[in-house]
Amino acid sequence: MSDHRKLGRELEFFATDPMAGAGLPLWLPDGAAARHAVEEYLREEERRAGYKHVHSPPVGKKEMYLTSGHLPHYADDMFPVMALSSSPDDEFVLRPSACPHHALIYRSRGRSYRELPLRIAELGGMYRSERSGVLGGLSRVRGMQLNDAHVFVPLELVAHEIDLVLRMIDRAHAALGVKPAGFRLSLRGSGPKYVGDAAMWDRAEGILRDVLLSSGRAFVEEPGEAAFYGPKIDIQVQDAGGREMTLSTVQVDFHQPARFNLDYVDSAGERQRPVMIHRSLVGSMERLFAYLIEVHDGAFPFWYAPRQLEVLPISAGQEDAAHEFARAAVLAGLRAEVVSEGSVGSRVRRAAQHRVSYAAIIGPAEAESGQVSLRPRNAPGLAPMPADAALRRLRDEADPHRYGV
Repeated sequence: MSDHRKLGRELEFFATDPMAGAGLPLWLPDGAAARHAVEEYLREEERRAGYKHVHSPPVGKKEMYLTSGHLPHYADDMFPVMALSSSPDDEFVLRPSACPHHALIYRSRGRSYRELPLRIAELGGMYRSERSGVLGGLSRVRGMQLNDAHVFVPLELVAHEIDLVLRMIDRAHAALGVKPAGFRLSLRGSGPKYVGDAAMWDRAEGILRDVLLSSGRAFVEEPGEAAFYGPKIDIQVQDAGGREMTLSTVQVDFHQPARFNLDYVDSAGERQRPVMIHRSLVGSMERLFAYLIEVHDGAFPFWYAPRQLEVLPISAGQEDAAHEFARAAVLAGLRAEVVSEGSVGSRVRRAAQHRVSYAAIIGPAEAESGQVSLRPRNAPGLAPMPADAALRRLRDEADPHRYGV
């Protein structure tokens, strides 16, 4: 695998600038195009799985993070409190995660057992106070877009919901080309980091362990790697240097529903406390793309490749036909452009260097007959075919859901 920092700069996926600040990468057009395609896929996968998408602010009052437990137990990883005036009611914090906001969304009105599981998802901005010495490219950053979601569920349905989440993660990994290095059951350790009592932790850890065992997934147990509020299943990957990092996660939380006084009315009319499942299919967009750039050497699968199609007219006489085909491709939802400068051979070589998925060559014969010659990246060219047939082929290949499991 290649180092994503070097390759990401060479392919113009992202840039860094000291004026923007360390750990705050700038996504360039090609990197943003790939990222947007992945974001759209994730939202659609979540929609199909019954998730409701929400928006919440990237900042919140200090009081909210005291209630959630983040400030007492996670403050070292958070940006300092911002005092906007001398009033204690005017102190705010950049959020490190969306779970407190999602708890407030849950309690925005009364809930019935008929609504549960309630699945709330958001791709939102999160901020972590990472030390400058550990920052690097996209893998360790201070500002990130996190594929975040929280499921509010009765206790008896927690294991089933976690199994569904793991299956969603399997599908997302297959579509993206992620190769997990292993599963880790992250358990509580000793010390004041962890909230709640032993019974709460034993119950949560037991649920996650049973799901992993019943699904037949091999895993290792790691005491001391749990979140402060609950244990978690971490799906690990390896970077170009062989270092392991967490990409996807599922967590069980009995703590925050109690702290935010969340409840629902059961079938007997009694108030019950839901369990909160935290889950991320692929983690942050930054860490995900640090991994994807390396594992694919910048040559992403067609559906999220930033440069899916370059149309190459052989001479000026085919410019109109090339622009017409490129325009039809764009209207069909593809990322396409016409490239005219240089010989056809040099343009094909540049397309390969830039990891363009397909070159569409249009010469006099193709322009006359309404055909194109598709040349896949690093593969022999295809026989000329009608332009509409070529678009159907590319459109079908651009469906990310055909790559799932």
